[in-house]
Amino acid sequence: MRAIKRILFFASLLMIWEVSVRVSGVSESLMPAASRVFLELYRGFADMTLVYDLQASFKRLFVGLAIGVSLGAALGVLLAKSKTADETLGTLVLALQSVPSIVWLPIAIMWFGMNEIAVIFIIVLGATFVMTINMRVGIKNVNPLYIKAAQTMGSSGFDLFKRVIFPASIPYAVTGLKLAWAFGWRALMAGELLSTGPGLGYTLRFASDFGNMSMVIGVMIIIGTVGSIMDLFVFQRIERNVIKRWGLEN
Repeated sequence: MRAIKRILFFASLLMIWEVSVRVSGVSESLMPAASRVFLELYRGFADMTLVYDLQASFKRLFVGLAIGVSLGAALGVLLAKSKTADETLGTLVLALQSVPSIVWLPIAIMWFGMNEIAVIFIIVLGATFVMTINMRVGIKNVNPLYIKAAQTMGSSGFDLFKRVIFPASIPYAVTGLKLAWAFGWRALMAGELLSTGPGLGYTLRFASDFGNMSMVIGVMIIIGTVGSIMDLFVFQRIERNVIKRWGLEN
């Protein structure tokens, strides 16, 4: 039933879009009709251009996310377990977390040039800090009763961390992973706008430079669709499983 509602909603939106453009007679260079956008997308997938773009974008995203999430998780553990690190490095992480990824772009280009490494660097920065903060909060919020109970049974040190503290912080880690994906995905698009391609961001800029508004809107639809698919079919499922497994349901 939920799926039918969504299909009807988006079908209605597309119909309103198509009719509005055709009735108003607005220039195609400003707002093409929905049918024109989907025809452009069909051509892009038929000649494999958009397929190569997706492959290149996902390759950069997965490399950047793997580095960012690993680094962020390690930093989060450090901040949660070390008061000195939390009071010094933690303040810096909080400050850097508020800096938008696109602001790092000039530095990335000056350090690495307009290449793959610069884009991956932006993704790493986008994912690391948000993962760090969630991991830190997750470990700090572990119920002390769990720790005391484990200690009375002889658990301590790394064994205590592995068996009690880390598993109890998993819900926060999943939230951090979801946010890291979202921040990394946005950072990827920002980085690819100035890359030499291929990639969705590069195609977006290329289409804009040549006044191909149909492709600009088409790439925006792909970016939003990929984000929704990842959220609905990957992260929401993981969150439901974690909530059920950890007994967090109301």
